[in-house]
Amino acid sequence: MNAFMDKVAAVNDVINTFVWVKIGIILLLGAGIVMTVCTRFFQVSFIGHWFRQTLGSLLKKDSDATKKTDKKSISAFQSLCTALAATVGTGNIAGVSAAIVIGGPGAVLWMWVAAFFGMMTKYSEIVLGMFYRRKNADGEWSGGSMYFLRDGLGKKRGMKTVSAVLAVLFALFAILASFGIGNMGQVNKITLNLTAAFFKNTEAELWGVPVVNLVIGAVLMVLTALIVIGGLQRIASFAEKVVPVMAILYIIGGLVIVGMNISAVGDVFVSIFKFAFGIKAVAGGAAGVAIAQIITQGCKRGMFSNEAGLGSSVMVHASANTKEPVKQGMWGIFEVFFDTIVVCTMTALVVLCSGFIDLSTGLPAVANLNDATLVSRIFGQAFGFVGEAFIAVAMLLFAFTTVVGWSQYGTKAVEYLFGATGVKVYKVVFVLMIMSGAVMTSSLAWDISDTFNGLMMIPNLIGVVALCPLVAKLTKNYIDRCIKGKDVEPMLSYNADNK
Repeated sequence: MNAFMDKVAAVNDVINTFVWVKIGIILLLGAGIVMTVCTRFFQVSFIGHWFRQTLGSLLKKDSDATKKTDKKSISAFQSLCTALAATVGTGNIAGVSAAIVIGGPGAVLWMWVAAFFGMMTKYSEIVLGMFYRRKNADGEWSGGSMYFLRDGLGKKRGMKTVSAVLAVLFALFAILASFGIGNMGQVNKITLNLTAAFFKNTEAELWGVPVVNLVIGAVLMVLTALIVIGGLQRIASFAEKVVPVMAILYIIGGLVIVGMNISAVGDVFVSIFKFAFGIKAVAGGAAGVAIAQIITQGCKRGMFSNEAGLGSSVMVHASANTKEPVKQGMWGIFEVFFDTIVVCTMTALVVLCSGFIDLSTGLPAVANLNDATLVSRIFGQAFGFVGEAFIAVAMLLFAFTTVVGWSQYGTKAVEYLFGATGVKVYKVVFVLMIMSGAVMTSSLAWDISDTFNGLMMIPNLIGVVALCPLVAKLTKNYIDRCIKGKDVEPMLSYNADNK
C-alpha cells in the first residue's frame, strides 16, 4: 500500500509542478488581468453597484435575491451559499496557514492580488455560464464551462473540434477535482482536526488504519449521502442555513484572537508587505526562488480557497432563477471578496498575530509547525480545550459543506458527459470516496487536490479569455440598460428560448 501511495505521489508531483509552477500562476493572473481590463475594472468602478445588488439586496424586504420562481431552480442567494459552501472550506483555514508556513507572511499579499483579479475571472465565468446555459430533460438549468466552451468558443472559425475536446476535458477534470478538492482533501482535514481536538490518545487500529479515522469517514459518508441524494434543492437548502452562520461565528472568533493580540497587528501588516518580494532571501538565484515560492503559495492557496479560474461554481450559479447574466456575475465578485478578502484575511491575521511566525524573519518561530492544525493550536492557546473544539467544529462545518457543494459540481460534469444514468453512479462513488480522504495522508490528499485544480483551470481559462469580447459586450449592455437607463435590447441568452 505504501509503495503504491509513493508512486501516486511521485506522478502527481510531476504533473503538479508543470501545471502550477510552469504555467498555472501566469495563466491565472493573466486571465484575471485581461478580464479586469476588458470590463474596465468593473470590480472597482462599480463597487457600490455590485455591493447594493448583492449584500445590499439581502437587506431589502421581498428581495428578488431570495425568491425562487419555480421548483426546479434556486434563488440567487441560495446559489451564492451553495457556491460559498464549496469555496469556504479548509482552504480558508489550513490552506492559508500552509501558504504562510511555506511562503512566509508575504504570501498573504499575493493572495489578495489573486483575489482582486480573481473577482473578474469569477464574474466572467458566471456571466458566460448564464448566457450559455440550457434546460435539461428534467427541466433544471444546466450550465458551466463545458457549455460555453462548446457553444461559445465552438462558434469561432476552426474551433469546433478544439472547443468540443476542451469541453470534455473540463468536465473530466471537474469530476476528478470533485474527488480531490471537493472530497478527499476536505475529509482529510476534518479527520486531522477532530482527532487533534477530541481523540489525541486514541491508538486503536484496524487493518493498519486508526479506528477513529474509519469511524469519522463512515459517519461523514452517511451524512453526505442523505444530502447529496436529495439533489440541488436539498443541497441549496442546507447551504443557505449553514454557510452564513458558520462564517459569521468563525469571523467573530478570529476577531477575538486578533483583539487579544492587537499590539501585533501593525507589525503583521509590515511583515506582509516586507516579505512579499522575498526581502529575507539572499541575493541572486536564491532570491528568485524565494520570490517564486511566495507568489506561488499566495496565488495558489488564494485560488484554492475562492476557486476563481476553476469554473467550478459556474455550475451552481447557472441554476439560479436570475435572468440577467451580469447580475448573477456580481454575486461571483462578492463570493471572491467574502471568501478571500474577509475570511482568508481573518485566518492570516490570526496566524500572524499568534507568535508562531517570527515577524522579523518571516519564518516559523517554533519547530515542526503543522499547518493542518496550526489555527486549532492558536485557538487552543487562547481558550484551552474550548478553542480547539471550536476550530475542530468550524473545520468540520467548513469542510463538510465544501464536500456537499462539490458533489453538485461533479454531478453536472457527469451529466454533461454521461447523462442521467451516469449521475446515479457518480453519487454512489462520490460518497464511497469519502473514506479514502479519512485514511489518506494529509500531504498527498492536498497535493492531489492542487493538481486537479490546475488541470481544471486550463480549459476553463482558455474559454474565458477567448470569449473576453462577449463578456465586455454583455457588461456594457447591462451598464447601458440598468445603470445608465438607456433603451437598448437586453442580452440575456445565446438562445432566445432560454429568456
